Amino acid sequence: MKKLGLLISALTTVFFANAQSTVVSGPSPNSTPQFSVNLAVLGNNNRSIADDFVEEADRYERFGDFDAAANMLSKAAKEYQQNKKYASYGSTLIRLSNLYILLANYSEAEQIVLKQVLKNYTRMGSRAGQMSAYQQLGKIYLAANKLPQSLWFYTQHGILAQQLKDNNAYIESVLGIAAVKIRKKDYQLASKDLNTAEFLSKNANIIQYNQLIKTNRAFITEKTTTIKKG
Repeated sequence: MKKLGLLISALTTVFFANAQSTVVSGPSPNSTPQFSVNLAVLGNNNRSIADDFVEEADRYERFGDFDAAANMLSKAAKEYQQNKKYASYGSTLIRLSNLYILLANYSEAEQIVLKQVLKNYTRMGSRAGQMSAYQQLGKIYLAANKLPQSLWFYTQHGILAQQLKDNNAYIESVLGIAAVKIRKKDYQLASKDLNTAEFLSKNANIIQYNQLIKTNRAFITEKTTTIKKG
């Protein structure tokens, strides 16, 4: 079982070189915490069995047991679907696909988004949901080193973000495209994308991507300096 630490945001998990491939040993089977799902709803009529499954997934995830967490999220997604809570169903599936990325099961992560998430958001008529699915596919294909597919989906993500006038999503799409170019070692083009992301962030008074941009630039500087010395 692979333990990569707690899930971090979609951008910081996979945008940079080999970040998604860092693996450390997980706890031994004998030391893995065991949790039982409490199916009873105590004092909160708004909670559901699906919510309990999600809570259990959170606990397993904190202890690095991503297989068990994925199992709980799968059960939660089925419950949300049966209860026609389609927004929760879609977001839970995206989170499930994130776990499969951490487990390096890119095929399963891909199929969840292509066959379930996109279908769900299309049925809902949610363009914002479709946009998040495109971003997730860009992330999956980047982790799987399928760079043409990743670039295509990050581009579609950006197109929808512009149509929806979602500044944050558009900046994230530009950063995703930059990540693909970094992986391709197109450092000059990646730098231009980082400049674009910085410009957009300043214009929209958004500061949350500053550190990510800075880290990317430092990575590019390191790689280009090494190339020149070589």
